[in-house]
Amino acid sequence: MAKLDAFDLRILARLQEDASLPLAELAEAVGLSSSPCWRRVQKLEEGGYIKRRVALLDRDKLKAGVTVFIAVRTARHSMEWLERFHAAVQDLPEIVDFYRMSGEIDYLLKACVSDIAAYDALYKKLISRIDLSDVTSMFAMEELKSTSAIPLGFVGEG
Repeated sequence: MAKLDAFDLRILARLQEDASLPLAELAEAVGLSSSPCWRRVQKLEEGGYIKRRVALLDRDKLKAGVTVFIAVRTARHSMEWLERFHAAVQDLPEIVDFYRMSGEIDYLLKACVSDIAAYDALYKKLISRIDLSDVTSMFAMEELKSTSAIPLGFVGEG
């Protein structure tokens, strides 16, 4: 796909706000007619800019309102261990984000659970699958900002 233009960025911004917008409303919001808007959405999907469209659910209503950040430091730094760790968390639905970090923490996981007992059960599942040497768990007391929106202001830089 060619370089993104202002219409593409407006489409992406609106879809990040509400991916369920009917095409006519999306087109009107970005200043295009329906057919050109639809073609652009298809190109954005084909180009990989839109990976998928999902619904954002209410964690509290679904009894998964406790957010836990799990910081892992390891003495093992091999591809084999990383692949085993990666495989160990893949089918744990409570773990919603998993990052390899720079700095003092090697890996950071974000989990959504119902309570401390549910976190303890998750922790026990995790350590039964892989040997972890240093684990620190931090429970979020209050969510001050959370978004799935990607900032679009960097497009066109450099």
